[in-house]
Amino acid sequence: MITIRTCSPSLPGHPKTRAFITHGGTNGIYEAIYHGIPMVGIPLFADQQDNIVHMKAKGMCMDLNFHTMTAPDLVEALNTVIHNATYKENAVRLSQIHREQPAKPLDRAVFWIEFIMRHKGAKHLRPAAHHLTWYQHHCLDILAFLAAGAAVFFFSAVRCCTFCCRKCGRAIKKRKTE
Repeated sequence: MITIRTCSPSLPGHPKTRAFITHGGTNGIYEAIYHGIPMVGIPLFADQQDNIVHMKAKGMCMDLNFHTMTAPDLVEALNTVIHNATYKENAVRLSQIHREQPAKPLDRAVFWIEFIMRHKGAKHLRPAAHHLTWYQHHCLDILAFLAAGAAVFFFSAVRCCTFCCRKCGRAIKKRKTE
């Protein structure tokens, strides 16, 4: 019998994975935490630096600077993460914290489905955005207000400048005639 896997397993979830080299994206970090795998972080942009700093503070990650790292730096960081047991212990501890839940996910899903059925759609849980008009939902009323405010400001600035230029022009003409 041939089985076809519809989705590939994650890299940190592989049983032989001992360290995870990551750019520090949120999904990769959550996968590493879930599977209890220590990381070597090489952040590139956006929130990745902050994510790696958080994981380093938790003791399950080493960070490298993408612009200054060399191959020996990467090898040293990998060896440290793999051979220093505290990184793995901290990763397993965070994994246990992450996985501990008061109820199983299937039980929670069943509860919420039944809750919505009991309360006929649970309209009290819907976000307030459902009650906004289309122009409020897209913030067009705010954009119109800001555009009107900017137009009034620029109109006033132009009028003030032309008034000042006229006054200065009259003062210069008076000096020339005298």
